[in-house]
Order: sequence, then structure tokens, then C-alpha cells
Amino acid sequence: MLIETLDTARDLGRLKEILGVMVRHGFGDTVRRLGLADRLERAGQALNWTHAADLARVEPPVQVRLALEELGPAFVKFGQILAGRADLFGPEWIAEFEKLHSQVPAVPLDALRPQLREDLGAEPEEVFAWFDTTPLAAASIAQVHRARLHGGTEVIVKIRRPGIADTIHADLRLLQRLAALAEAELPALKPYRPQQLVHEFARSLRRELDLAGECRQAERIAANMAALPHIVIPRVHWAHTRERINVQDFIDGTPGGALAALTPEAGFDRRVLARRGAQAVLKMIVEDGVFHADPHPGNVFYLPGNRIAFIDFGMVGRLSQRRRDELLQLLGLVEHQPQAVADVLLDWTGDGPGLNLGQLETEVEAFVDQYHGVPLAQLSLGQMLADVSAILREHRLGLPPDLALLIKAFISLEGMGRNLDPGFHMATETLPVLQQVVRHRYRPEALAGRAWSTVRRALSTLEQLPDDLSRLLRNARRGRLQVGIELAHLKRVGDQIDRSANRLAMALVIAALIIGSSIVMTVKGGPTLFGLPAFGFLGFFGAVVCGLWLVRAIWRSSHHRDDD
Repeated sequence: MLIETLDTARDLGRLKEILGVMVRHGFGDTVRRLGLADRLERAGQALNWTHAADLARVEPPVQVRLALEELGPAFVKFGQILAGRADLFGPEWIAEFEKLHSQVPAVPLDALRPQLREDLGAEPEEVFAWFDTTPLAAASIAQVHRARLHGGTEVIVKIRRPGIADTIHADLRLLQRLAALAEAELPALKPYRPQQLVHEFARSLRRELDLAGECRQAERIAANMAALPHIVIPRVHWAHTRERINVQDFIDGTPGGALAALTPEAGFDRRVLARRGAQAVLKMIVEDGVFHADPHPGNVFYLPGNRIAFIDFGMVGRLSQRRRDELLQLLGLVEHQPQAVADVLLDWTGDGPGLNLGQLETEVEAFVDQYHGVPLAQLSLGQMLADVSAILREHRLGLPPDLALLIKAFISLEGMGRNLDPGFHMATETLPVLQQVVRHRYRPEALAGRAWSTVRRALSTLEQLPDDLSRLLRNARRGRLQVGIELAHLKRVGDQIDRSANRLAMALVIAALIIGSSIVMTVKGGPTLFGLPAFGFLGFFGAVVCGLWLVRAIWRSSHHRDDD
């Protein structure tokens, strides 16, 4: 039960606030169906149901966006994560999620000073030769100030907002419990996998709270990009970097959104910039398996010499070797091998409830076949990925989180490339990179290394096999062999049986009160009330009250079933 497992009274107050926002934005019926309003009332918290109809007239995607904005940083970040899940949400939802921005005022420096003194060991004016008290930028989790080291290096100081970690952790606890409750009580939400989405979001947000972890990710990508001198990653100054603060080189360049400034007179070649940006991100994805998952214009700067700087590594995607191998198999898309692509996509999505596998495979093959004969210069990877997402949504299938981030990065990258150069074609840049990786993967030494790794794993399994069989047989002889069976709705059925048993017990109590009171009414003497034996009268009164409660409980249960 959600209410019974809340950690603190503060969590209970925050839950009331969340549900109140849901009611105001037209989701009161959902709150009722989850039973949360009644449970809050029993815990001494009452919801305000007024003004609910005024805000319920807009479209559902707009309702959700407005509610997320009102609920604060954690929920805004959640909506931003959902903006990358085109495999689960239609274009109208994605368009609204993409409008979510953390519109928050900056924290005054005086409020930051205690935390800065603790992390830096002194006042910022002492640690730095110059420290700008006016923030360069402010977001929901952190804000950025410019500064200068005593050696003369210009840097940015990223400072986490005081108390934001506690607020976000509390909201994550509530989100995880609400997601579990919604998945159990609202079958219509199951295709959206609420618990998986919240788990993915919580993991991403906890990483983003660790500003030192962001720097470690930046340094890892910088090491991978060392072979590309035209790619710049800000240097980290570890002497001043902690979990709540990081210090990196200041990037003085042209922001990614200022396309008008990228002129030949200023020394920029937009075609070269588009190609170099694509090559860098493709290297991160295909070769390294660690990539910037949010390469939008705000995280990119263009520098003289047609160099490109990437900043803000709070959101980083990772691809296992297996995923990268599957990406290589998608080479069949541009080499016109529909069955190879269909096999990979079906492996990615897996089987869902009620999945018509034959129909899905037919649609995937038709999707791949429609690109047969299309020249690379006319192939839009962004549109292709959007088509794949539409097929997955139709069959209520979702991609694994790492692939959802990959699709988001690809679509952002292709959009940036075409803004720089209308003649940019992502497929033209992708094919040479994939071919190079394939050639590297199938070199004799690479094949020998993988074969030896496979042999070692097989030998290790064979070595452990006798012990595993011995333990299995020993447990079987002792009657300790167990088989786990998971029944998804068993808890819900148990709760229904428990409620029915409670009502049956109450009915027996009412019957006993009526019978007992009838007997007491026939006994003369004793105290009276309104001319009737007092104990008999009180017994009948208690039976009436309990009966009214029982009728109300049965009516509400039937009403909720009708709503379902």
C-alpha cells in the first residue's frame, strides 16, 4: 500500500501536492481509480477538488505537460526523458514533452556560499582569481558561473542547487511507488511500462546529480576523441571538482543555435562542420560504445578552424558490445537485406502480450523494403527511425532504454547536420564508418581473439558443471528443489479476496448485533433510552451504522468496476 509505506510525513505532504496537481489538470478520475484520494483522507489529508474542470478542457498531452511543469524539477526532467521515447508516444505527445524546460530563477550567491565554502575549502573569491557573482546560466539542478584560475585559465563553475538532491530523491520514491500502483491498477498503462520508465529515469537523474561523475564521463569521451583533433571536450580541473561542484575550461565559441554567425568570412565551413560532427558522434556510438546522448544545439559550440566542442555530459548513453554488433547487422538496411534488419529489430523489441508476431514481421520487412533502391543521398535516417517507432507503438512494443537514447541522439544529430548543411545526408556519413568497423571486426586477429574468449567461457562453464549438477541432485534428494512461478495479478486477486472477507465479517457482526439486540429488547428491567432498553437500542444503532458503511463500500466497489 502506497500510503502505508511512505517514509516520512513530508513524503505524505508531497504526495498530496502531486495528487492535487493531477486533479487540477483533469486527472481526478485517475486519482479516484487508484484509490489514493480515500487513502489520503484516512491519513488526515484531504484533496481540494475545486477548479478541476477549468483546466481539463485542453488536450491530454498539454494537460500532462502543464502538470509536469507545475510539479517541479524532477517531473520536468522525467518529461524530457519521455521526449526521447518515440517508440512509446505519438508525435503529438513528443512535441509537448519537447517543450518542457526548467524555467527556474538562479539561486543568489549568498545562499550558495555555505555549500561553496564546504566544497572549496574557502570563499570562491579566494579560490579563484576572479569569480562572477552573476550566473551565466541556471537550470533545475545546477547553475553555472564564470571564473578565472590564478594561472589565468578561464573556467566555468557548475554548482548544484542546495537541497535539490533531497527534493529529487523524495520525488523519485513517490514516482516509483506511483508507477508500481498505476501498472497494477490501470491495465491501459501497461504498454507504456511505467515502472521501467521510472527506473530508467531515476538512474539517469541520480547520475546527473553527481557533478564529478559528469566530469568522469567527459574525460572518458575526451580520451576516445583524442584521434580527432577537431573535436574539443572541456578540460576538467579536479582540484576544485566534487560531487556538488565541478570546474571545467570555459568554451569561447559560437553557440550551436547561432547558425547565422557561421559564415565563410568568420572562417567557418558549414559543410565541414556537419560532416565532422556526424563523424564524431558515430565514432562514439559505433566504435566506443559511450556517446553524448543529448547533442542538441545548446550543448555544442563551433570554434575557429572548423572545430566542434561538446559540453554537458550529464546524459551519456552506453552501448554494450552486443548492441554494437547488432548495429553492424543493420548494415543490411543500406545494402538492401530486409531479412537481416527484420531479425535485429525483432530481437530488440521482444515479445509483448497479444503480439501478432507474423504481422509485425511482415510490417518490418515492408518497412525495410520501402527503402530498397533509395540512393544514400535521399535516405533520411531520422524519418526511418520515426517509421520504426510508429510500428513499435502500433504493436505496443518498446525499445530498451539504451536504444531509445541512441535513436534520440541520431535524430538530434541529423537535424543539426541538415540545419548546418541542407545537403547533409546522415546515411552517406554512416555507411563508411560502419564498413570500417566491420572490416576491423573481421580481421584475423580480431576473430582469433573472440574465438579464444568463447573457448575460455565454454571451458569455465564445463569446469563448473559437475559442481552445479551435484548441488542440484543434492537439493532434489533432500526435497529442497524449488520452482518459481510468478503470477502477475496474484496480489491484486488477494487484495480483492481480503476486502470481500472483511465485508463478510462485517455482515456477520451486523447480523449478530441485530439478533443480540432483539433478544435484549425482550428482557425487562435495566437502563432505558427513549423508553427502550438502552443496550438493545445501542445495538440496533450500531447495526444501522455498520450496515450503511457496508452498503457504501459495496456501491463504491461496483462504481469503480463500471469505470474500468
